[in-house]
Amino acid sequence: MFRLSLIRVAAIVSVVVAGTLLVSGCGGSGNAPTRTITTANPLSPQVSGASLERQFVTVVRQTLPSVAQIQTDRGLGSGVIFDANGDIVTNAHVLAGASSIRVTLADGRQFAARLVGSYAPDDLAVVSVGAGHNLKPARLGDSSKVEVGDIVLAAGNPLGLQSSITDGIVSAVGRNVSEGRGVVLPNAIQTSAPINPGNSGGALVDLRGQVIGIPTLAAGNPQAGGTAAGIGFAIPSNIVQDIAGQIVRNGRVVNSHRAALGVSLADNLARPGAVVTALQTAGPAANAGLLVGDSID
Repeated sequence: MFRLSLIRVAAIVSVVVAGTLLVSGCGGSGNAPTRTITTANPLSPQVSGASLERQFVTVVRQTLPSVAQIQTDRGLGSGVIFDANGDIVTNAHVLAGASSIRVTLADGRQFAARLVGSYAPDDLAVVSVGAGHNLKPARLGDSSKVEVGDIVLAAGNPLGLQSSITDGIVSAVGRNVSEGRGVVLPNAIQTSAPINPGNSGGALVDLRGQVIGIPTLAAGNPQAGGTAAGIGFAIPSNIVQDIAGQIVRNGRVVNSHRAALGVSLADNLARPGAVVTALQTAGPAANAGLLVGDSID
């Protein structure tokens, strides 16, 4: 498993005032998509020089109407409009412990939102503002086609600065990243596009204007403190399509595509591997005869 000191990038704020920058601490597969990916009339990636600059501008103009700011009584994050029915996908940690949710669109319109469902193992959740608001759903791309070196833009609301854009490249694919509390994000996309508090749940977009990931984590620098520059992680769009689609249809995830042991594990200090610290009653591991204290190599 890939191990780093990681910082969830939902911004924890108590007050957001227009024109005021509130700097605060960070709080915050590979399966085929379950709904059709819209790829009609994609923007051409064959650009260079001045045309590359225009491509950036075009992608930003196309993307920002599909990226929302999500504010709760616990903090601040971002979301991506999932469909025209008012469903917006974000990170589960953006909504953790929240009792109220408010969504602000790029055009300034604000709506109270309700939680449709949340799935902590993949750190994804869906909120809804209801139908009839003429929302612009994001175009979700096929993350299995993402390659190292692809130019990407991260769109979101870092530190409360609504509709902000950063740029970088895809630095790696297929990372399994531990978020803590037993949450491991599979097949994460690593990017050099800066991801800051408030970017959680936003959009990682390619030069075709397709969302290929949801920015979620920034690596921490254990020596200097704070985040490590240029090392962020996004949940691939294929996982987002699948998990968010299940939440929209069922209110919950009915097929996680994850194998479950039904155990809690800790590092084995005596030798390489892990040690069983707890067992789920009648879970797969318990039924197989594993006991607390057993070592798994």
